[in-house]
Amino acid sequence: MARVIPPRLQPLLGGTSKELADRFATAGKKLYLVGGSLRDALLDRPIQDLDFTTDARPGEIEGIVAGWASDLYLAGRDYGTVGAIREGNVYEITTFRSEVYPDESRKPNVTYSDSVEEDLSRRDFTVNAMAIGLAGEEPELVDPFDGVVDLAGGVLRTPLDPAISFGDDPLRMLRLFRFVSTLGFEPDPEAFAAVVDMRERLEIVSVERIREEFDKLMTGDHVARGLCGLIETGLFAKFLPEIPALAVEQDPVHNHKDVLAHTVAVVEKTSPRLQLRLAALYHDIGKPATRAFGEGGVSFHHHEVVGARMTKARMKALRYPNKTIDDVSRLVFLHMRPHTFKMGWTDSAVRRYVRDAGPLLADLNELVRCDVTTRSEKRANAISRRIDELEERIAILSEQEELGRMRPPIDGNQVMEYLGLQPGRMIGEIMDLLYERRIEEGPYSEEEAFAMLDEWKKATPSASLRSDATPSASLRSAPPPEGEAREEGEAVEEGDEGEA
Repeated sequence: MARVIPPRLQPLLGGTSKELADRFATAGKKLYLVGGSLRDALLDRPIQDLDFTTDARPGEIEGIVAGWASDLYLAGRDYGTVGAIREGNVYEITTFRSEVYPDESRKPNVTYSDSVEEDLSRRDFTVNAMAIGLAGEEPELVDPFDGVVDLAGGVLRTPLDPAISFGDDPLRMLRLFRFVSTLGFEPDPEAFAAVVDMRERLEIVSVERIREEFDKLMTGDHVARGLCGLIETGLFAKFLPEIPALAVEQDPVHNHKDVLAHTVAVVEKTSPRLQLRLAALYHDIGKPATRAFGEGGVSFHHHEVVGARMTKARMKALRYPNKTIDDVSRLVFLHMRPHTFKMGWTDSAVRRYVRDAGPLLADLNELVRCDVTTRSEKRANAISRRIDELEERIAILSEQEELGRMRPPIDGNQVMEYLGLQPGRMIGEIMDLLYERRIEEGPYSEEEAFAMLDEWKKATPSASLRSDATPSASLRSAPPPEGEAREEGEAVEEGDEGEA
């Protein structure tokens, strides 16, 4: 069904769209603007990319854009998509098609069509199943499944029966809740019920596609609603089973909220940065494995240590980049550390915290703040004040000592030259000990560093001056004084209070 073009869509129809439309019309082919860019324009949301669909086959598309595009991106050609690159932008042009996943296959069977209506019928949701015909005298909106009506109502409905749509591509079940998170829409009841019935089908989708879709969900403005949909349908268990496993009571005596409800609340409170949101999602996944009951109630000792290992394992299974895995698991590992600040921290403890957090410091502090979901205003304010005080201590020391560039006054090359040693394990261990003094005592001079090396050399037998020998105890720092922050994995269970 064709509709009149709303005025807000007019800007999409000039420039690149007009240039491409003219080329396709000259070749006797149809061209339509389609998909998310059209949906977002109707919602007055920022438009990221322009996607087009056509009755031209991939080889014909390449010929039509030749001379207009500076280069082609052909990674999706087997699936009917040609990327035309012009002035640094990629415009994806896809032949009318349908994709169907065979029962046990991770790769879809792609068939081409000559009808835009058939193409739209095989898309995920009606709000994405609209197109604007461009290669004619007057552009017209093609909306055979009343996508405009669903946009106005904030409803996510499939163009065909949801069993067909989700059967065509099971990833659409996850995408349903991605759009719940990013658009704030509600799933159509039939679509929701179909996810419950068909969730096992997600297992045939590659983990890379699942991860990409889930990451988009995690940065949405309505992320709690999206996560709740994954929990309620059982879809979460198909790719991240550790999260629904959090639905255990923290303390049945005092009726504290379960860890799962707390986790969703923490994610919702954090800024929409993927790394931080993932850390919030994973921060308590070690609790079911560490839960214990005693006279004082429930405890989860060392859950951050167990959780960091579980986080790393699950993110590796989902094939996240190594840096993302390391950063998120590090945040999980450290998220209890700031709670020991109530015990009193020395300057060296603050330096160690800054050192251990590194570039994750801002995310770590925000995670700790958001980890407080208690109904007790007094307790929440007390935890917030401690983080304020910790940040003030960091700021003061940063002004005095340049904490952001905390390092010993001499480097490894100077150590090797001064001691006449070759590269090896010993040099790294000596540098660690020099660094440890920097943390314990603050800045010191090169002269003091070389004096430490002199003392070490005097106390070290000449036979031990090998690159694989262990540094003498004369270079080792004294143990931290009483009241210092505990070592990693020994944080108090303050966070459990904050979740009451």
